[in-house]
Amino acid sequence: MNARIARAVSLFGAPTDIGAGTRGASMGPEAMRVAGLREALEKQGCEVEDLGNLSGPANPWTGPVDGYRHLPQVIRWNELIHAATLAELDAGRMPILLGGDHCLAIGSVSAVARHCRAVGRPLRVLWLDAHADFNTAALSPTGNTHGMPLACLCGHGPRALTAIGGEEPAVDPACVRQIGIRSVDEGEKHFLQDAGIQVFDMRHIDEVGMRRTMEQALSDLAPNTHLHVSFDVDFLDPELAPGVATTVRGGPTYREAQLCMEMIADTGRLASLDIMELNPALDQRNMTAEVAVDLIESLFGKSTLLRTQPRD
Repeated sequence: MNARIARAVSLFGAPTDIGAGTRGASMGPEAMRVAGLREALEKQGCEVEDLGNLSGPANPWTGPVDGYRHLPQVIRWNELIHAATLAELDAGRMPILLGGDHCLAIGSVSAVARHCRAVGRPLRVLWLDAHADFNTAALSPTGNTHGMPLACLCGHGPRALTAIGGEEPAVDPACVRQIGIRSVDEGEKHFLQDAGIQVFDMRHIDEVGMRRTMEQALSDLAPNTHLHVSFDVDFLDPELAPGVATTVRGGPTYREAQLCMEMIADTGRLASLDIMELNPALDQRNMTAEVAVDLIESLFGKSTLLRTQPRD
């Protein structure tokens, strides 16, 4: 394992599907544990503390109000996640959020950005996802906030979410790199382009390959950059990872996903992680969780051969 990756790791679960339109992501944290996440991290030299699950409001499964479904509950869950993430970062530990649906990244990434501002570190966010997650209440066809987290992080949404980290917007769009995108709503396309986020969609990966894509996504990292990975499991092709509610065909293959994770690990700058949208109710014998754990082990330095680590 790259010695510069923090070895003190804290796992905590957010067992809710509050921002989703399908039940089941609430079972994701336990599925990751059953698949051996802790043991995989320990195998890579991490000292792992499992903090258990956060406890938040139940999902009322009601329709949209002013363009948002379950907004009070979404706000509360993200407040809880923000506090838990910030506490681990302030304690010098790497937080790993086990989702839960992807709306919860509002809380985790806001906390990471807040921590980076406090300690004077630059931030790079890698958003691994099939979807752009850049909808708003006006653009979303469903009102499900798991399609809105990146927009909220960039300042577009209710202030209770956009300013949850103490500053609005929580992140500068220039620090975000989206990888694997292949499903974007019509209105969302223009909004995403106007925001100026660098998007490496599947066509880009098809044309230049995963290696070149990751070189571009990881270019110009300062030596003290805090690298946050927000990993939506639907980033993967559904043949590899069927256990998600919003599958989109044509995602990265197993080897492409492994190379993505290995190249992130090679930077030595991974400092926080989300694992989102795993839905065991739609999985086959927990295979999606097992694939995710395998990839995360590579994210923490597993490799076939010993490799020379880059120098700053």
